[in-house]
Amino acid sequence: MPELSLRTDAELELVSETVDLSNNNETPPGGGGDPTLPHSLRGFCMRIFLTGGMGFIGSHTAVVLLEAGHDVTLYDNLSNADADVVDRIEVITGKRPTFIEGDIRDGVLLEKALKESGAEVVIHFAGLKAVGESVEKPLEYYDNNIVGTVRLMQAMRNAGVSRLIFSSSSTVYGTPEKLPLTEDCPTGEATNPYGRTKLHIEQILADCAKADPSLSVVCLRYFNPIGAHPSGLIGEDPNGIPNNLLPYVARVANGRLPELAVFGSDYDTPDGTGVRDYIHVMDLAEGHAKAIPYAVAHTGWIAVNLGCGRGYSVLEVIRAFEKASGRRVPYRLAERRPGDIAANWCDPTLAKELFGWEAKYDIDAMCRDSWRFESMRAAQKQRAD
Repeated sequence: MPELSLRTDAELELVSETVDLSNNNETPPGGGGDPTLPHSLRGFCMRIFLTGGMGFIGSHTAVVLLEAGHDVTLYDNLSNADADVVDRIEVITGKRPTFIEGDIRDGVLLEKALKESGAEVVIHFAGLKAVGESVEKPLEYYDNNIVGTVRLMQAMRNAGVSRLIFSSSSTVYGTPEKLPLTEDCPTGEATNPYGRTKLHIEQILADCAKADPSLSVVCLRYFNPIGAHPSGLIGEDPNGIPNNLLPYVARVANGRLPELAVFGSDYDTPDGTGVRDYIHVMDLAEGHAKAIPYAVAHTGWIAVNLGCGRGYSVLEVIRAFEKASGRRVPYRLAERRPGDIAANWCDPTLAKELFGWEAKYDIDAMCRDSWRFESMRAAQKQRAD
């Protein structure tokens, strides 16, 4: 694994001249940051550029960043998000992020947006993200995810931006050789095109960091984000039929879809269904905020797991959602889905050591917040109709 290097005192002094680090009494992103960082890097606000910022994880991260005092620009093509997400973020935070509609593969527009925003850190969420769909549409995934990232790195270089936090995935580990997964577990055997795009992007970013000693890249390997903002104003609301478990379960519980197909009931797990490390999206958003001071203080490339450190089966999630919603979730057992694995969950120790981060929410809170969002969103759409 490539190593990150701590910036020299001279480099940190240069950072403090270009970024407002003077107000050390303010709470830093995520609440305190890594206590091992130099004091001048605690409690600062920066200009943060989020690709895919209108999506599920991006919008929640925008809320956390705005509440921490950062200046936030959202760049998104709205292929899987609604334009009114900006309005809902403003209602939650009292602050309105800048929104630029654009495709990650449009290098000219992307470079212009980076320069005009004055971006100091990029958080890269933009990408197609459904395992099953990636098996059916591999070219679309390689084009959007990999080509889009290359365009982003070119635009960042031309705009003089050297700090990147990348939305990676636990799928880079492929079929686990052991559990829980740690960052030194083997990668390179991803079981689907989506996972391979994440793996290839990590390798591309590691090469870029090796070639450019000033570059700082933090790859956050997510496990399975679910939940919604506690206000119910933002959450996972994909266009069309959901590809991910929780929004599908929520729509079944609300009567918007007839039943859930549980793909695979013969895995070597306690109840035969797939086991995943589910993480509340607000915990994940906090993880991004807490990675920022680390990315500023270091150069090089590193990968860090973000998860709860335990797994829940699909049937356990269904039961938890029924408890949270008071509704029955009809389901049927179906054949395994191509590209899926039996189980994965992580050891999140490194994130705690480097960022001072750990997950706070349990599966009941994840399901409760998902149901609140689904109920409010469905009622809103019904009134609009």
